[in-house]
Amino acid sequence: MSETAAVVVAAGRGIRVGGGTPKQYRRVGGKAVLTRTLAALAAHPGIGRVQAVIAPDAAAFYADCLADLDPAAAAKLQPAVEGGATRQDSVRAGLEALERAGAPALVLVHDAARPFVDEALIDRAIAAARAHRAAVPGVPVTDTIKLVDGAERVRETPPREALRAVQTPQAFAFAPLLDAHRRAAAQGLAAFTDDGALAEWAGLRVAVFPGDPRNRKITQAADLDEADRAFSGARMTLVTRLGTGFDVHAFTEGDHVWLGGVRIPADRGVLAHSDGDVVLHALTDAILGALADGDIGVHFPPSDPQWRGASSDRFLADAVRRVAERGGVIDHLDITVLAEAPRIGAHREAIRARIAAVAGIPISAVSIKATTTEKLGFVGRAEGLAAQAAATLRLPEEAR
Repeated sequence: MSETAAVVVAAGRGIRVGGGTPKQYRRVGGKAVLTRTLAALAAHPGIGRVQAVIAPDAAAFYADCLADLDPAAAAKLQPAVEGGATRQDSVRAGLEALERAGAPALVLVHDAARPFVDEALIDRAIAAARAHRAAVPGVPVTDTIKLVDGAERVRETPPREALRAVQTPQAFAFAPLLDAHRRAAAQGLAAFTDDGALAEWAGLRVAVFPGDPRNRKITQAADLDEADRAFSGARMTLVTRLGTGFDVHAFTEGDHVWLGGVRIPADRGVLAHSDGDVVLHALTDAILGALADGDIGVHFPPSDPQWRGASSDRFLADAVRRVAERGGVIDHLDITVLAEAPRIGAHREAIRARIAAVAGIPISAVSIKATTTEKLGFVGRAEGLAAQAAATLRLPEEAR
């Protein structure tokens, strides 16, 4: 039996989508949302058991979900247990059920309403649980976030670079998570909105690993419509598209440059409207090129003052979002930096990790190289630096 089990929280009412049926039991592409979520987790070879937690009156809905499951996936399911009044109560019920059947070493806690979870994200979750014992998937925040008071006045604008939008599956060593849930219940604490927050309260150090922008949560009716289109199109042929991008910036006074979302000390800066990150600019154009969706200047014109000094990860994240909206998959990102200085060797892995986090892909799918121009041209004369990029992705055939 695998060391890893999964708890799928499906006890919510899901009333915001309308229609009378909870969202996890609504059909997308011919199958219930919960069926697709259970199937994705059960299909992963690293997960040995899947424990569903359902509402007390949802047995008939759940039986319909099981009828549409592949027998191999259904074989990994534990008998469903009833959830409680809060998400926290429901997770604890699932953990308790797993312990009664034999506690696993690791556990993933996943929302039923996230049916787009894929094998790569589950791989990262399991690896993070092993490495950190408490970890949550996160994607960079592209919008500016404001903290406000009771009168809707802004109290603080936290830096976007330090913010992550957290998803599921969240990944933990089993015993500490169950202990944290029991302690919180004993103290009457029930306001934690996710298991990462509860783990923080319990004193666990919680890490963040790269999430996936495609791992969307179904909340509104429009989300159901989008999921229905995506899963209906999942049977379509995916065609490979290749896009390329290029960017250049001249040097100016300064003490650093941004490359691939990493601040690198340098004896000069670059002249730019945004942060001048040639790597992320080239990557953004490469993805937009593969989508045949214009270029970075079309979507983020330098004439618009809101982009002055902007962090370029916002541009890349927007391009990644456009791929996800069209049902696409990013397979590989490849970058070459052309510069006499600064040298990127010491920063290569940090750059790869940052790009992977923004794009929601494994670090193994990101390549970055550097070269000089043998003293030729503006790069050779150390007047500036440049980057060229290639993006390989797949799109549903009808989206071509």
